[in-house]
Amino acid sequence: MKRVEFTNYINERFAVLQVRVNSRGKLNILDLHIHSENFYMYLLNKVYGWNLKNANQENQNVEAIDLIDETNKIVIQVSATSTKQKIENTLNKKSFEDYKKQGYCFKFVSISKPADDLRKMVYKNPFNIVFNPINDILDVASIESYISNMDIADMENVYTFIKDELGTIPDVIKFDSDLTSIIIILSRLDLSNNEQINNINSFEIDKKITFNNLDVAALIIEDYKLYHNNLEKKYKEFDKLGLNKSMAVLQAMRKIYIDAVAKKKYENDDQLFLGIIDEVKEIIINSSNYQKIAIEELDVCVSILVVDAFIRCKIFKNPEGYNYVITR
Repeated sequence: MKRVEFTNYINERFAVLQVRVNSRGKLNILDLHIHSENFYMYLLNKVYGWNLKNANQENQNVEAIDLIDETNKIVIQVSATSTKQKIENTLNKKSFEDYKKQGYCFKFVSISKPADDLRKMVYKNPFNIVFNPINDILDVASIESYISNMDIADMENVYTFIKDELGTIPDVIKFDSDLTSIIIILSRLDLSNNEQINNINSFEIDKKITFNNLDVAALIIEDYKLYHNNLEKKYKEFDKLGLNKSMAVLQAMRKIYIDAVAKKKYENDDQLFLGIIDEVKEIIINSSNYQKIAIEELDVCVSILVVDAFIRCKIFKNPEGYNYVITR
C-alpha cells in the first residue's frame, strides 16, 4: 500500500534528521539547526496549509521568532532546545506585545526531542499571546501523526518534498542488520541495574582517549564504558543465535571507522566519534528488522555499542602497549 510506503519512508527520514541534529548539537555545530528552519517552513506549509516565511529573511534578527505567517497570523519558533525555560524565555520577549495586539498566535516546534511532557506544563505568558501548549507545541511525532491521516495525494506531495530534501533511500530490498538485532536486545535490558566493571583497565582507556585527542567524546566514553560487562553478556547470548554474530557487529563499526578516516569525512576526532554513532544509527533505522524505539533510547544503546568498540580496539588508534583487559 502506498500509504504504508510513504509513512515508513517519512518516519525513517525524520528519525535520521533527529539523530544528526542531536549529535551535531553536542559539538555546537549548528548548521543543521539553521537549515532546519527553512526545511520546517516548507514542510509545515505543505502539511498544514500555512503561508510561513522565514522571519529573519523578512526582517534580520527578529527577536525569538523563526517563521511567520502574516495571512494566518502565526509566529513560530523552531528549536532543538525543548525545555519549559526555552519557551518561557521566548514568550517573555517584548516583541510578543506587538504580536498580541496584531492577533497572532504562537507555536513552538521541537525538532529533536519529543514534546509530550512540554504539552502538559503551564507557562508564564506575560503578554497573553494566544498559545495553547496542547495544540501549539509540535514535535516530530505529532507532525508524523498528522501526515499519516492526510489524503493520499497530499501525503504523496509531502513524501516527495521530504525525499527531495532529506535524500533518497535506494529502491532496493532492505536487509536485516546484526547491529539492529543487538540494539533490540540492549533496548530490553534494564540498564539501571548496572554491573561493576571488573575486567577493564580505566587507566588504559584514558590513555587511549588522550592518544586520540578526544574531548567531547571522552565524556561519552566515561558515561558508557560502565556497560561493558552488560554488553559482553549480551554478545555471548547473541552468538548463540549464529556463528560470529558479535564479531560481525564489531567489524561493521570498524568498517564505518575505516571508511570515515579514508574519506576524511570529519574535521577532527571528536566529530569522527560522534559521526560513527550517527552512521550506526542510520544503518539501524534503515534496516528491515528495525523496531522503532524512542530516539533517546536509541542514542543510549548505540553509544554503548560504539564506546565498547572503542574499548575493544575496533575503532581509533591504540597507544603502544594498549591493553584494556585487566590481568588477573
